[in-house]
Amino acid sequence: MDLRAHHVNPWLVLVLVCIAQFMVVLDATIVNVALPSIQADLGMSESGLQWIVNAYALLFGGFLLLGGRAGDLIGRKRVFLAGLVLFTSASLLCALATGETMLILSRGLQGLGAALVSPAALSIVTTTFAEGAERTKALGVWAAIAVGGGAVGLVLGGFLVETLSWPWIFFVNVPVGIAAFAFSLRFVPESKDEHVHRSFDLAGAATVTGGLIALVYGIVRSSESGWGSTEVLGILALSAVLLTGFVLIEARSAEPLVRLSIFAVKTVRGANVAMLIVAAGLFAMFFFNTLYLQRVLGFSPLEAGFAFVPFTAGVIVGATISQKLVPALGAREVPLIGMGFAVLGLLSFLRLTPDSSYATDFLPGILLTSVGMGLVFVPITLIATSGVPGEDAGLASGLFNTSQQIGGALGLALLSTFATNRTTDTLSSLGRRPTEADQAGALVDGFHVAWLGSAILLAIAAVLLFALLRRRDVVAVAEGEVAPVAA
Repeated sequence: MDLRAHHVNPWLVLVLVCIAQFMVVLDATIVNVALPSIQADLGMSESGLQWIVNAYALLFGGFLLLGGRAGDLIGRKRVFLAGLVLFTSASLLCALATGETMLILSRGLQGLGAALVSPAALSIVTTTFAEGAERTKALGVWAAIAVGGGAVGLVLGGFLVETLSWPWIFFVNVPVGIAAFAFSLRFVPESKDEHVHRSFDLAGAATVTGGLIALVYGIVRSSESGWGSTEVLGILALSAVLLTGFVLIEARSAEPLVRLSIFAVKTVRGANVAMLIVAAGLFAMFFFNTLYLQRVLGFSPLEAGFAFVPFTAGVIVGATISQKLVPALGAREVPLIGMGFAVLGLLSFLRLTPDSSYATDFLPGILLTSVGMGLVFVPITLIATSGVPGEDAGLASGLFNTSQQIGGALGLALLSTFATNRTTDTLSSLGRRPTEADQAGALVDGFHVAWLGSAILLAIAAVLLFALLRRRDVVAVAEGEVAPVAA
């Protein structure tokens, strides 16, 4: 249904919601190049540092589906504006943070705000533009924001950290958020789904998010307390109880957050499992590559931001090529090839030492991995939304985005734990006070474990995708009969 108001310029609406979405995408990456500066300023541990990334990802992923449903029930504009207020306020709290706990909690609030903004913004786009050429063009702009926001975030983050200080990566959101709120209040039309039942599965959202946070926290604590410690086992048991509770709630709820029967669709099941594991490896790669560039090679934040620009270019190239290859080779085969490239790229990082060169040693791995990921993203997104009834399209695309966020958080927690343990063991084995060179070498030893783990995760994702899907399951995708659903 086209809900456009005659007096509202739909392209102005698109600009406003894209500005908000740009902030959401930006904050998923802008913080990466600031991590060493934040760690030095606040005296954060390695395990604490990863929570700056994970707090955002977990709350974003855990409440994304609830945010989309809230928009359908009480009004997309209302939820969008509420999300903007929460996201902007949380950004200010992040900028003013004077300690580790305050920053991590504020990042979690940012993620919750993003979980309200992002699905509501997309729904506003689809209800503002009628089906056809206009909506296709609008969604093309939306997709470009997703790709461009990540690249701009890395460069802008580096510039702000280097010229001002790390709090400015969060301060910059405040005037933008206020302006977006003021103009959206005036120009964005309201819409809601009048046919849905008026109920929220808040219990489902709370249990799945709480269970995942407990799982990640248990993994992180294992690096200090040990996997067999009472503390870690207790936290992991709590996670198991909460996640089991989530499944029971969803199975019995009249209006579940996630209708479990959707996983009976082979394409949904296969694509989400694959993306969960791919994201686990990819998030960790960004985290450790940023630390390697700045803490080992001595790059400034701005130099580190520009160093990742080829990654975005490689993803665009790979995604463009994939659209040509899917009809020729198949929707399952193209992401398998992409994962193969990405595994080779990640394994090439194992050659890195404290004395390696960016151009000859680091860049080839970035290019291989990025082109591989470009080959993966487009067909996996198509598969995730194929074979699904029209009324479940929103749920399918929301699940796919949730898998990315949650997989990334879990992978980063697990691989950070392994990397930290390896670095600690290397330093302990010296039997003397480590020199600066020793510390750099120990860091790289830990990064090697993480890079190898990332490669193994992507290889596992490829095996599972191959095992869970047959060529006949995705033949409609390869023949171009299924259109992607943005989310």
